Amino acid sequence: MLLVAAFVFPFFDMSSPIHDYFPAREWAVRLPAFILVVGLSGIGFFVGFTIAKEKEKKAMKAKLRAA
Repeated sequence: MLLVAAFVFPFFDMSSPIHDYFPAREWAVRLPAFILVVGLSGIGFFVGFTIAKEKEKKAMKAKLRAA
């Protein structure tokens, strides 16, 4: 929605009341960028955690076989 507003706003005069319904233009970039960073961080954490767990399971199996 904010991205659409960023593309549509140049066609409206600055005194138009439509500008009052949306946040400032820089939030059309900041908000999606923040969501992207948080989402990619979450995915990276999940993948890293899963890899670490699998490695731990493999080590445990190897230890049981050696015993």
